[in-house]
Amino acid sequence: MRKLSKISQAMLLGGLVALSGCSKQPQSSSETVAEQAPSNAAVELINIAPSRLNIYTDFELSTDLTHLSGNQKKMLAKLIDASKIMDELFWQQAFGADRAEFLNSLSDEKVRHFANINYGPWDRLNGDQLFLSGFEAKSAGAQFYPADMSKEELENSDLADKTGLYSVIKRDAEGKLYSVAYSKEYATELQAAAKLLREASELAEDKEFANYLSMRADALLSDDYQASDFAWMDMKNNPIDVVIGPIETYEDQLFGYRAAFESYVLVKDMAWSERLAKFAQFLPELQKGLPVADEYKQEVPGSDADLNAYDVIYYAGHSNAGSKTIAINLPNDEQVQLEKGTRRLQLKNAMRAKFDKILMPIAADLIVPDQRKHITFDAFFANTMFHEVAHGLGIKNTINDKGTVRQSLQEHASALEEGKADILGLYMVEQLLKKGEITEGTLEDYYVTFMAGIFRSVRFGASSAHGKANMIRFNFFKQEGAFSKDDNGLYRVNMDKMGAAMAKLSNLILTLQGNGDYQKVDQLVASMGDIKPELAADLEKLSQANIPVDVDFTQGKKVLGLE
Repeated sequence: MRKLSKISQAMLLGGLVALSGCSKQPQSSSETVAEQAPSNAAVELINIAPSRLNIYTDFELSTDLTHLSGNQKKMLAKLIDASKIMDELFWQQAFGADRAEFLNSLSDEKVRHFANINYGPWDRLNGDQLFLSGFEAKSAGAQFYPADMSKEELENSDLADKTGLYSVIKRDAEGKLYSVAYSKEYATELQAAAKLLREASELAEDKEFANYLSMRADALLSDDYQASDFAWMDMKNNPIDVVIGPIETYEDQLFGYRAAFESYVLVKDMAWSERLAKFAQFLPELQKGLPVADEYKQEVPGSDADLNAYDVIYYAGHSNAGSKTIAINLPNDEQVQLEKGTRRLQLKNAMRAKFDKILMPIAADLIVPDQRKHITFDAFFANTMFHEVAHGLGIKNTINDKGTVRQSLQEHASALEEGKADILGLYMVEQLLKKGEITEGTLEDYYVTFMAGIFRSVRFGASSAHGKANMIRFNFFKQEGAFSKDDNGLYRVNMDKMGAAMAKLSNLILTLQGNGDYQKVDQLVASMGDIKPELAADLEKLSQANIPVDVDFTQGKKVLGLE
């Protein structure tokens, strides 16, 4: 694999990890990763207690493959191999140091495993806190930009590709910025991945899936993903799926422009998918009823969207870093969304793991006893599902000619979009319950499960887009009295005030997006996007109770019996 930078030999020879609690602080972020490495020092655990290495609980990713043909199983193996390449590419984008050398330099197994989960020396579920000595604070732009580049420098440059999804920004010998397309920067790796996708395409029994794999292979080498996104939307009957390539822009916390490599390999749950099929048709109607002025809901969601449930059998790259995604809403291309809608993929086995191992223990510690009965897997599944559906609601382009919402809100666009999806997902549940289209459970089930879900999600920290969205929502709900705490420190949902707060926050987010108001969004994130001391104390209770923060997957061809 291509190496972006190399950790010094001195670091490798001195790589004994001392489990100490020292508080050595990171240096200023003006050097490259290669320059960060200590010359004659052992790598030490810093800024976190050794107990934090245990915040992930293991879960094996598997599913029943007996209904698949021999060729389909061979295809899965090739898709997993292609996904491993995406994993290596994301490591380069996130950290840059040679993976094997870096991990081999860490002699303590727990530290090495924690670093591997986090794709580097920064704790993704604790605001990207540095946890190994000898490295700097994580650059907001990861490896997408020069470490010493400011936002203003790029904005004031004459680069034509400032906002490109699929390019890396570099400096030439004279210090001038220039861009390199992913297809060139990662040519060797992407050619290998494209070859595997084409081989998988030849094994595919579903013609539309075969076409998608072939087009996705082409896209990896051309940086033009739109045609393959349209092809992906046209698939309806394939029992196997793969989401692969540079997709989400969360890793670019400087601008939110550059996409990171990732992959999911999926096996469709046909029975569950059939249960979900009817809900996408309500999007246009629900769009009209959004609690916001008409100009902020003038776009018509695509009606060709679909909902399906899957067992995920492999995560790679961005999707596998830190907290694990349990539902997907794609494509992100605004034109595809407006013309075709999106596909919403619910990752049922991963969702069940988080519900059983994390959400229920949290509820037992933080929710009042008489409301715990309202926390159900059906409500958790629905809240998660409608979060993804709700990405299709609202507005993609500003109402005042500022371009797309994503471009106008820059690094805050993802956080606000995730906040929108959370709150509008709950709005959808409420509306569909009233219409009688959802027949499982009561509104209280969905509200209380939603509240418990906030505690699960805020433990991911406030550095990610999802983390900021969770904190804004928690602090807003507190301000509006949507919940209260009793003398024992347990939370109770106020049903009436929860509904009012949901509508008020929906209006606020949709208005900010439609106006493309960067300054007001920046103020909202600054005032409400962090973890306040009272909540921090509650989260510490969960840590003391040894409740996991997230899951770590045992996965691969051996687990699935495909070797």
